[in-house]
Amino acid sequence: MNSKLRIAIFGGSGYGGSELLRILLLHPNVEIEFVTANEHAGKRVSDVHRNLLGLTKLEFIKATEDLGGLNDLDCAFFALPHGQAMEIAPRLPAKVKVIDLSGDFRLSDADVFAKHYGREHSAIKAQAEFAYGLTETNREAIKPARCIANPGCFATATLLGLAPLVANNLLACRVIVDAKTGSSGSGAKPAPNTHHPQRSNSFYAYKPFTHQHVPEIEQELRRVGQWTNELVFMTHSLPVSRGIFASIYCETKNEVTAAGARDLFADFYRESFFVRLVEGSPDINWVKATNFCDIGFASLERQLVVFTAIDNLVKGAAGQAVQNMNLMFGLDETAGLMLMGTNP
Repeated sequence: MNSKLRIAIFGGSGYGGSELLRILLLHPNVEIEFVTANEHAGKRVSDVHRNLLGLTKLEFIKATEDLGGLNDLDCAFFALPHGQAMEIAPRLPAKVKVIDLSGDFRLSDADVFAKHYGREHSAIKAQAEFAYGLTETNREAIKPARCIANPGCFATATLLGLAPLVANNLLACRVIVDAKTGSSGSGAKPAPNTHHPQRSNSFYAYKPFTHQHVPEIEQELRRVGQWTNELVFMTHSLPVSRGIFASIYCETKNEVTAAGARDLFADFYRESFFVRLVEGSPDINWVKATNFCDIGFASLERQLVVFTAIDNLVKGAAGQAVQNMNLMFGLDETAGLMLMGTNP
């Protein structure tokens, strides 16, 4: 492309917004026009996100009520709390593409949304415009889409571990997902469950049977294949800042060895640069600050365990959002996302 994409970020003060800035400031095809954060309006971005010191002169602004004047934008990212994007995104000019990192547009059923997010959906008609943004399973719908509902972090880790099995109709009965996340998944504002003394030497489950990512996982699995299985989904708090690790316990219709599963996944993800297959168990340290999902396997006769590891803020949020933007604008899918992890 001869000119750079003109980008806006609504909600740039949280962890998702911070990661969008970190990635997009160095993206070769992007120019950030503005970034909003009402409570920090007038402050320099680098005063709020000190890791960006010296990398940008942007200042946060308040979100304007007059969204009709944003015709010069090419794409708007929404990194706002649940419930806010549905009030703003539908009012953007029709030429502006939208990528929402919240849960506002992931679920097609208004009643299911209300049950899991605790509020009525105010723009359910607009939801029909949103393609589900799990890049590796929905590329062909994402490419022509104007609007993208970026997946939840737990949903990303779970779906990437289950999609090849569901697409090939290999699952025999219930699936149990034992998923664990770092504290950044709870957002930048302090809360009892993210306070360091509470979390640093602790481990606990939360939202048993009620996590809001469950309906989107099942909704997407029904699109991928013949999903009729029972899903038991449990989330746990890890005493780390970032990363998601999921152990996915399955029983297959026929014996599938770890090597056989690896071959199946390699074929399914043959065009997916950001899915890496590893021997044995992955490690969240290998994917931290990257857009990779590492997947490993263990098997015993018809018992198969799929292990997935992602960075919840990158592949589970901002990185996948940029990956989707690249597809929507005909860019290389990896543009701006060649982010290497660290060792140690």
